[in-house]
Amino acid sequence: MLLEYFIFWVISFLMKGVQCKEIEMFVEAGSQAVLPCKSSSSSSYVPFIIWHKENKGTVWRKERTGLQYWGSSWSTKGTQRIRCPHSQFEKGDFSLQINNVRKEDGGTYTCRVVQRDQVNENKVILRIIEVSVSSPVSIWGKDVLITCNVNPWPQEASVQWMLNNSPFVPKPKIPSDRDTTQSVVREKATVRLTGNWTCVVGYKGKEGRASAALTVKGIIHPSKDSAKVYAAVGSAVTLPCVFSPSVIPSNPVWEKLKPAYLFKPVPGHLPASFSPPSPSSQPPFDKSANLTEVGFEDEGKYRCSGTIEGQRLTRNMQLVVAKIENSIPSKKTGSVTLTCRLSDTSEVTDYEWVHVVYDLNGTQSVGSIQKGKTLDLSTVSEDDQGEWACRFYGKYGVLGNVTHHIKLMSGLSGEQSLRVSHNTAAVVGLSLLLLVLLLILAQMYKNHQRRKRIFQYPALETIVHTVSNEREERERNRVKE
Repeated sequence: MLLEYFIFWVISFLMKGVQCKEIEMFVEAGSQAVLPCKSSSSSSYVPFIIWHKENKGTVWRKERTGLQYWGSSWSTKGTQRIRCPHSQFEKGDFSLQINNVRKEDGGTYTCRVVQRDQVNENKVILRIIEVSVSSPVSIWGKDVLITCNVNPWPQEASVQWMLNNSPFVPKPKIPSDRDTTQSVVREKATVRLTGNWTCVVGYKGKEGRASAALTVKGIIHPSKDSAKVYAAVGSAVTLPCVFSPSVIPSNPVWEKLKPAYLFKPVPGHLPASFSPPSPSSQPPFDKSANLTEVGFEDEGKYRCSGTIEGQRLTRNMQLVVAKIENSIPSKKTGSVTLTCRLSDTSEVTDYEWVHVVYDLNGTQSVGSIQKGKTLDLSTVSEDDQGEWACRFYGKYGVLGNVTHHIKLMSGLSGEQSLRVSHNTAAVVGLSLLLLVLLLILAQMYKNHQRRKRIFQYPALETIVHTVSNEREERERNRVKE
């Protein structure tokens, strides 16, 4: 075998028309590598083909007789990882396929094709790129190490990291003897590191990519500390605290924090309307709590915590409470001023007042819209009564809203006052007529009761009639005289 190999190289050296090419290529570990080897000459002679790896010997060889030889290290459980498709030979394509490439497959490969007196030689530098994660499933707060490996490593290569297809810049590190600081990412595990990590290596105009997934267990909602939750006075609100679905935290605790010296918050008292997580109505990984009726004094910072695999995880959030302050209406001018007030306005960029109108069927529609933190209604008319909502916006859209109802009062509008004056005259007239009718009815009732009492005594009734008859007789006689 060694003699045959030696003779092949001697013949190749003595032959004329030797063509040499060198190719750089990157392949991700675990995928298929296709090492190119193409000949432009078209000869009817059966070619002699040999693939050789530097310092490893023959990878694959095909004799003119059709016999093939595979290197002993290129098979897995009786299955060859390399092949050179015969169907492409007629097209001058003698590329070598390597399935499920490994880190140790990296190196320099040489392809020689001998066709009568023509020798084509291709050199391929195969670089295997792989991304490894110290712990594919990490606990929040623990160190995580993500490394980009290339075998063989190209000197002066550039390295760029992508997280979920977006550029990621690692923290600067102290340079070592071999500048691989860009190829290593060392971070504290947080939700923002969750996803697909891709290492992009550039060298001599070529680019290689490899990816690995990282999952971080912990509190996934809110995804970061100091997240703000907005609520209106009198409404109900949920304070979120959701852990990764695959874990069940132990010893969950909710606290309301109050400011303390040296900027270190200390636990305070939870609001009276605070409702702790309900095991019967929530999944075991959801430790969210509720406030059934928010008061303006309930604003401030809250903290939820739980233990996962012996590590205590916490998440702080801030409850921002909104209310509407109403000025005392002026009966003379008929003006009303509404002010939208929030306990924290650091994220608010704009305010908007919306008049909400309801028809007879209860269908809601939006009426007039006004901008600004304060709503001034100089003359409140019937069209202005009803519900007004103050919407407050942040950088990425609506943060929340709070509503107020305006009730129409007499004297707030000139038009309404005129209508009231006309109605007042009609009401007074009807009231007088009703009073007269009541007096007549009362007198009739008194007469009826008096007669009723007299009829209860027959003797008294006879005397009354006799006296009445005598009086009438005397009156008649006086008239005749």
